[in-house]
Amino acid sequence: MSNALSRLAAAAFAAALAPVAWSAEPATFTIKALTPETAVKAATAALAKCRADGYQVAVSIVDRSGLEQVVLRDRFAGAHTPETATNKAWTAVSFRTNTTELVKLTATGQSASGIRNLPRVVAVGGGVMIEAGGSILAGIGVSGAPGGDADDVCARAGIKAIADSLEF
Repeated sequence: MSNALSRLAAAAFAAALAPVAWSAEPATFTIKALTPETAVKAATAALAKCRADGYQVAVSIVDRSGLEQVVLRDRFAGAHTPETATNKAWTAVSFRTNTTELVKLTATGQSASGIRNLPRVVAVGGGVMIEAGGSILAGIGVSGAPGGDADDVCARAGIKAIADSLEF
């Protein structure tokens, strides 16, 4: 009985792998990502917008998997702002949703409200996906302006500064 069960398990395993072995799918894929220079340009533009509006902030650019590329902190921005900016950008790319929208989707009483309790999730405006050609390239997060809406305006200014460089 044990031998028959082993053969059955082996057959099921082989059947499960068969589509993979015969698939015409390529074994690799290509992704687009921001160059460091482009990430710096976006972060600098976001910082400049917040400065022009009278805010001291931190700006972070993360790649599509949430790893930091650039972090800028203005001289009087709070000590918490670099980490918060990075986590806003991480939240946007991780959930493929700008954090201003995530605020609404995770409000108390919504089915997704538990997301707010996960590590690193910042459900406050200021985290925006950088997209081009139907793909997420990166995320930008801004923290330190008086409210998520103001952070969001600065983040979008950073994206606008590099929009001509991105392939749509």
